[in-house]
Amino acid sequence: MHILLAPDSFKESLSAVQVAEALKEGFSQALPEATFDLLPIGDGGEGTVAALVSAMKLKEFRHWVTGPFGQPVEMKYARQDQLALFEMADLVGLALIPKEKRNPLSLETRGLGELILYLAENGVRKILVGVGGSATNDGGIGMAAGLGYEFFDENNHRLRPVGSSLGRVARISAERVPTFLNNIGIEILTDVSNPLCGQQGATQIFGRQKGLSEWLLSSVDQEMRKFYELANPQIFTQAGAGAGGGMAAGLVTFAKGKVVPGIDTCLDLLDFDHRVKEADLVVVGEGRMDKQSLAGKAPVGIARRTPKEIPVLAICGSLADDLPPFPSENIHAAFPIISQVADLDVTLAQARENLVRTARNIGNLLAIKKESGTEIGNSLEFDFVVPPPHS
Repeated sequence: MHILLAPDSFKESLSAVQVAEALKEGFSQALPEATFDLLPIGDGGEGTVAALVSAMKLKEFRHWVTGPFGQPVEMKYARQDQLALFEMADLVGLALIPKEKRNPLSLETRGLGELILYLAENGVRKILVGVGGSATNDGGIGMAAGLGYEFFDENNHRLRPVGSSLGRVARISAERVPTFLNNIGIEILTDVSNPLCGQQGATQIFGRQKGLSEWLLSSVDQEMRKFYELANPQIFTQAGAGAGGGMAAGLVTFAKGKVVPGIDTCLDLLDFDHRVKEADLVVVGEGRMDKQSLAGKAPVGIARRTPKEIPVLAICGSLADDLPPFPSENIHAAFPIISQVADLDVTLAQARENLVRTARNIGNLLAIKKESGTEIGNSLEFDFVVPPPHS
């Protein structure tokens, strides 16, 4: 049996590479004769660049930029000739910001613009930017300041480029933006299709997990809308503009970026359509699978690109109650790895051993099916229909 392991990262726990290695260990214990193709994946969310760097064997570099609290930090990026990749989570990711310091309206994203300028000055002509997993909700105003844009209030006072300033911007100046930025193309890898504003927008959907109080959501959303009515009114109809706390909207507006489906771009770069044809089984996964996952995140995106005759299993940290019954979206069954009720910190720390155990147990079941002579695809379709458990 040849198994293609194509998991996403488990947020704040394991990288996609670590997840793939744990799955391989578990399956190998039950299926010692199986062969594996490890294809850690990203969909524009946190861990995307790390997965691509590993799979494509890209060189990683670092550059000093302004950090989330205004301090100098080294930010990672990968480069191959005139192509560069980086993700905003490596500067302002939730995992990098202590819980007691999480304030999506005060953290700075200026360093992202500074990195884009540096890359453009040094021969890069195409940049892929992952915008998932961020701790900010600034609409990209900080990134724009890093490119040279300046923002002023109605009294012509220059504003600090953070989320809390959005509602006070009355004038935008591009006088200090270098013209060589016109020589680069930017693709924004997104794992969501949320618009910038409204009930399904950046603030209302993702603000809570970044530390915004419930009573602030509506007013912050209105300030984001006010800012983009000035900066780029057309952005409100752009699917995915809400990704990264509105960073996608900022890259489109201030860096002429183009929003692209993160999962399809990554699968193309990794030659997935060729590699999947060799597989007898595909295993996908992410930290938590929910209804939002069906909008194009890694597990479903991979399943949709997998030929119908090849079964797909999902192994996830947890499964939400809003998922449909399986089989669904070409995923035959989904399995949570959590074995007991525990504090979040404990659960995250046990992710690897839980992955190994779950993969081993599924492998044992596959071994039984193999010994009985039952075809793998048929056994998955009819026997492995697992209702989503409580997470």
